[in-house]
Amino acid sequence: MDYVTMNILDNTMLSLCREMGIVLMKTSYSTIFNEALDFTCGIASPKGEMLAAAEFCPAQIGGLPLLIRSCLQEVPLSEIEPGDVLIHNDPYRGGLHTPEHTLFCPVFVDDELVAFTVAIGHIAEVGGMVPGGFPSEATEIFHEGIRVPPVKIRKRGEDVVEVWKLWLANVRTPRYNYGDMRAMISGVELGSQRLGEIVRKYGREAFKQNCEDLLDYAEKRMGAEIAAIPDGRYSFVDYMDNDGVSDSEIRIEAHCHVIGDRLVVDYTGSSPQVRGPINATLGVAWSAAYNAVLHLTDPSIPKNSGCFRPIKIIAPRGTVVNVDYPAPEVGGNTEAHPRIAGAVIGALAQAAPKRAMAGEGGTHLNFVFGGHDPKHDEYFACYDIEVVGWGARAQADGNDATDSINGNCRVMPVEVFETRYPWLTEEYALRTDSGGAGRQRGGLGTQKIYRCLDAEITASQLTDRHQHQAYGLDGGLPGAAGMTWYQAHGSATWQTMVEAFAKRSTSKWSNVTFRPGDRVQILTPGGGGFGPPAERDAARLDADLRDGFVSSAAAQRDYGR
Repeated sequence: MDYVTMNILDNTMLSLCREMGIVLMKTSYSTIFNEALDFTCGIASPKGEMLAAAEFCPAQIGGLPLLIRSCLQEVPLSEIEPGDVLIHNDPYRGGLHTPEHTLFCPVFVDDELVAFTVAIGHIAEVGGMVPGGFPSEATEIFHEGIRVPPVKIRKRGEDVVEVWKLWLANVRTPRYNYGDMRAMISGVELGSQRLGEIVRKYGREAFKQNCEDLLDYAEKRMGAEIAAIPDGRYSFVDYMDNDGVSDSEIRIEAHCHVIGDRLVVDYTGSSPQVRGPINATLGVAWSAAYNAVLHLTDPSIPKNSGCFRPIKIIAPRGTVVNVDYPAPEVGGNTEAHPRIAGAVIGALAQAAPKRAMAGEGGTHLNFVFGGHDPKHDEYFACYDIEVVGWGARAQADGNDATDSINGNCRVMPVEVFETRYPWLTEEYALRTDSGGAGRQRGGLGTQKIYRCLDAEITASQLTDRHQHQAYGLDGGLPGAAGMTWYQAHGSATWQTMVEAFAKRSTSKWSNVTFRPGDRVQILTPGGGGFGPPAERDAARLDADLRDGFVSSAAAQRDYGR
């Protein structure tokens, strides 16, 4: 193993993945790409092993290996030619959820297929029963939008026009979808060109050997991290509020078996799959386990399929962590994933408490909406991500106002939001007292108020943590729950969506019409605390009081001040 060349190649491929992402960000049309950065770019071997991935969206990084292998099962390597680009978004073919589209572009050097460049991106509008792609009252996959099996959207460098027509005819915002897909294609095609140059520089055989060495190296590094955790069986249970169509809570159970340098994550005991759209696909169950372990281990380990080899996952079919067709699943990637990852972290915290954080807000809030833009005479749709408080750690407070553990996405700037969509943001602030009390305080969530301006807007939301708060560790208290409130134009009363529109759930509701003057307030959940609150340093608590992070009442109630 040539460590010098291997590390140079690893960093070169990582830089290339970042460059692909920059192209995607700079050339896309929708805010979910160019502001929120809800995408990931990577490189894979012809066998479907992930060789490198940029640090954009953790959920997609962990899901890449299964996605690639599933695609290659349906499109044989013998049918792939230079200039091809394959598209795929089917959750029941290895995908993560319906809005997430994956593009594959082959890299040929001297007529030999040596790799694929890959981009996974969240397309904001995919058809289905609501604008914006999060039908929280869906009861089957067909409610969620168009599903595309692995097919070629470009063949030998030319568009496959029929695929474009079929796809764009099934969405509300064809112009934006077209621009976002062109951005993804530009990213993978640039990556294919650049990677071909890199392979020619090192030689095909040297490239392939160094990639194999890199996978083995990552496996050994991850194995060493797991070996440092005491052998044993560690278990944890967390819950989701409901599935949007019933009132029953959903159990997420994780049993982590540490055996030498191997880890088995067993989800046996989790709830059976549910009628509503918070079920997780197998790819999500894999990705959540990988994500949790990556948060507990050395961040310098190369992010490739090799580092996942020491981790084995048991996800019983027909459960909320491995859904069977044709149940809905769009919220599994955004809501179930952080709860699954949190359960794995909660289990391993028993063996490695200094590596773990307490429970985090565990939702992306998923406020989606659409309507007709009278200024430009076209339909608009938006997926608005909000941020939460992260859990405190043994050595530090939790992060404030950060995207949930599997997202790593940015918040859309208020100026951009108000320029692009008919809302006015009347308030946006950190949420006092939302972080769980502890020796280390949980991170704060946020509070935001939107007012509808000059167009009717059809909105939906698929979120969680309105009932089950983010857990504390080692005596820390849980973070505050979230909530969404509605205020009709001319009214002084704030109501939940259950009270205002007779919805089944306060956190999961679809197709509510907002009219000019109506307001919505979104309170995001905070992170759990770490350690007994009585042990918090007095100077730090004083600073929290001055900054408005903790109120006087909460300081007296939770900290004894």
